[in-house]
Amino acid sequence: MIDKVLTVIERHDGLAEAMSQPDAMNDMKAFTKMAREHRSLDEAVEVCKIYKSKHEQLEEDEEILNGDDPELKELVREEIGPLKDEILSLEEQLKILLIPRDPNDDKNTILEIRSGTGGDDAALFAENLYRMYMRYAERQGWKTETMVYHENEGGGGGGIKEVIVTISGEGVYGDLKFESGVHRVQRVPETESSGRVHTSAATVAVLPEAESVDIEVNEGDLKIDTYRASGAGGQHVNKTESAIRITHIPTGVVVTCQDETSQLKNRDKAMKVLRSRLYEQEMDRQNKERADARKTMVSTGDRSAKIRTYNFPQGRVTDHRINLTLYKLNDIMDGDLTETIDACKLEEQKNLLEEA
Repeated sequence: MIDKVLTVIERHDGLAEAMSQPDAMNDMKAFTKMAREHRSLDEAVEVCKIYKSKHEQLEEDEEILNGDDPELKELVREEIGPLKDEILSLEEQLKILLIPRDPNDDKNTILEIRSGTGGDDAALFAENLYRMYMRYAERQGWKTETMVYHENEGGGGGGIKEVIVTISGEGVYGDLKFESGVHRVQRVPETESSGRVHTSAATVAVLPEAESVDIEVNEGDLKIDTYRASGAGGQHVNKTESAIRITHIPTGVVVTCQDETSQLKNRDKAMKVLRSRLYEQEMDRQNKERADARKTMVSTGDRSAKIRTYNFPQGRVTDHRINLTLYKLNDIMDGDLTETIDACKLEEQKNLLEEA
C-alpha cells in the first residue's frame, strides 16, 4: 500500500506543479483535464499523507524494538498496537478512495424526463418525477434551469410529455447518474372511477454536461432550421421564427428548443443538449469497448432498464438493481433520495472493489 500512496502523492504534487507553469493555460483542454484530476485526488491525498506519516512512525517504532534501550522499548510496545490498528483502518479508507473515479462525477448534468406507457397518468408521473428531482436539487443546494418543458396536451389530464433540465453544483452527475432508466408507478389514476390500480412508466436519462473541451462539434456537420414556436408563450413566440432545430448530420441526432423568445437563446440551449448527447454516445462506445466491465454496475445508464417501482397503495419504493425496498414513498417523492442514491453508490463501490 505504501508504494501506491507515495505514487498518488507524487501525482498530485506533479499536477499542481504542471498547472502552475506560465504556459499551462495555453492548452485549455489539457489544463482542464489536469485540474479535474488534481481535484479528484484531493480527498485521497489527505488520507495518503496521514497514512504515510503513520507508516513512518511504525517503521521508527520497529527500529526501537530492535534496539537496546529497554525504557524506549516499553513505551513503543504500548503504542504500536493502536498504531497498527489505525494503519489498517486507513488502508480500508484508501481502498475505497483509490478506486478509479468516474471522470464525469463532478460534471454538471442534463436531466431528461419523458412520459412513457400509461397515457395521462404517465404524463402526471413524469411531472411527479420532475418535482422530485427539483426538490432533491434544492436540498443539495444545486442550481437548476429548465430548458425544455412540453406539457401533455393530448388527453387534457395534465402532466408533461417531456422536460429537459440542466443541474449544476458539486458532484451532480456522481449522484444522479444512478437515476437513468425506466421508472414505474403503480397507483389508482385520478380518472379511474372503479378504483383499479394501473401501471404507468416514465423514462429518465441523465447525461454529463459536455463542455467544448470534452467534445468538438464542427459547424459544418450541423443542419440548423428555424421555425415558428407552437404552444404557450404569447403572440411573440408564434409570430417570429424563434424555435430552433439542430440536426447533427454524421449521427442523425436531432435537438429542438422553442422555450425562449430569442432565437439565439434557443440555439445556445439546443447546442448544450446536442453536445451532451454526442458525449453520451462517445461514452457508450467506450463502455462497449470495455465489454463486460460494467455489466455488474448499477449506473449503466441503460434507459430501457426498469430500475425502480413506486407503489402508491403500499407507500413503497423498490429499487430493482440492488433489491432495496423503502416504505417512505411520500418522503422520496418530496426529494428525499439520499438513502437510495447512497445505497447505489455503495453497491458500485463493492463491484469496483471486486473487480480491482
